[in-house]
Amino acid sequence: MTLIKSISGIRGTIGGKVGDSLTPVDIVKFSAAYCAELRKKFPKKKRLKVVVGRDARLSGSMVQQIVCGTLISCGIDVINAGLASTPTTEMAVILGRADGGIILTASHNPKQWNALKLLNNKGEFLTAAEGAAVVETADKERFNFAEVDSIGTVENKDFTDAHIDAVLKNSFVDVAAIKKAKFKVVLDAINSVGGVTMPKLLKKLGVKCIELNCNPTGNFAHNPEPLPKNLTQLSAMVVKEKANLGISVDPDVDRLAFMCEDGTPFGEEYTLVSCAAYVLEKKKGPTVSNMSSTRALRDITEVCGEKYYPAAVGEVNVTTMMHKVGAVIGGEGNGGVIFPALHCGRDAYMGVALFLSNLAHKKIKMTQLRATYPQYFISKNRIEISEPKVADAVLKKIAALYSKYDISTIDGVKINMDETRSWAQLRKSNTEPIIRLYCEAPTKKQVDAIAKDITANVSAIIKKSTK
Repeated sequence: MTLIKSISGIRGTIGGKVGDSLTPVDIVKFSAAYCAELRKKFPKKKRLKVVVGRDARLSGSMVQQIVCGTLISCGIDVINAGLASTPTTEMAVILGRADGGIILTASHNPKQWNALKLLNNKGEFLTAAEGAAVVETADKERFNFAEVDSIGTVENKDFTDAHIDAVLKNSFVDVAAIKKAKFKVVLDAINSVGGVTMPKLLKKLGVKCIELNCNPTGNFAHNPEPLPKNLTQLSAMVVKEKANLGISVDPDVDRLAFMCEDGTPFGEEYTLVSCAAYVLEKKKGPTVSNMSSTRALRDITEVCGEKYYPAAVGEVNVTTMMHKVGAVIGGEGNGGVIFPALHCGRDAYMGVALFLSNLAHKKIKMTQLRATYPQYFISKNRIEISEPKVADAVLKKIAALYSKYDISTIDGVKINMDETRSWAQLRKSNTEPIIRLYCEAPTKKQVDAIAKDITANVSAIIKKSTK
């Protein structure tokens, strides 16, 4: 498996040759490169401080030891947050007044994967330019190690309770209403860090929590991506226990999905929609999501008389747009809720607190709450191509073919068919020879027809170009 280098860090499988997987050598190089770039950003500071946190995957402890060792060898003082979720590590940078942070998680990827995700001094992911600089510095090995008298120190500190307390103190979270509702939930935490941290939040909210896959062994009970096909155990348990809802988080607790009381999925795309609807009732302002997310967020925002802004796929692109327009809430349709009144990163703890506040105020069942939002169907497809370089030509020709519609080329090609409240987006993959096609429409029949039409046109373009 090829080592994947991106603006947010490096990702790969554990075990194998250098450059083909995430090896200790790669970890040292990228950690040292991050330190070198951090020193360029703060040239006048004699001592720099970096937070390191990890999820519970099997390789986590090993990777954390290498990263911490490399940082102190570069003269960096380390705050070791230990077993900590991605949003907690981001909050730790803020709370610990650190100069940066490194999150050790491969998010929703299977257990053999791990990654280094790099943060700035605001606890947010590096920009594209900053990430590219780290990759170049690592590739060219332009880094140095400290003299023995200047090596860094390590302080072990758990930030989970401080993070949860910050969530509970937020004015948008109605703790009293949630306690009064006496919710009963089933939590599926995929045997990772959420299994020990999310119950703490739920307990402080007065929620009865039935734990499912909450032992943080790193042996994931099922595919860790919180999609309906992977949550059949949660669905059955919600019905069996007669719970009000089910909660699913991914291994690093930045993505969130809900299950209704009848065992049907609330819809990962609607996690953000529901939280945003609640926030907009309390505070008006712009919203942001990536261009592959449901149109429902745009709909509910415009009903409130506010402006919705799309961003390219990638959390850093969403947060950049949120800062630019002063968004009150934003995120991604994969269950990622970003609430800047707390911090500008995907945060399942904040998502749960906002969602339960909304449900407590509405005093209705999950299925009834879901029915209050605009109904859309999303289709996600892969179109095989001969080689990655073909994709650019295909996307250019598709944009021309559908030019009667509103076309955006911010992120691939997005075709906005506003008269039917539908859209389609084509994006090339950076790791395999495919074009990803996402479509959304008010009915399944409409979305299937759009996907079929575009797929046929892409195939025709490819066939014609190879003659």
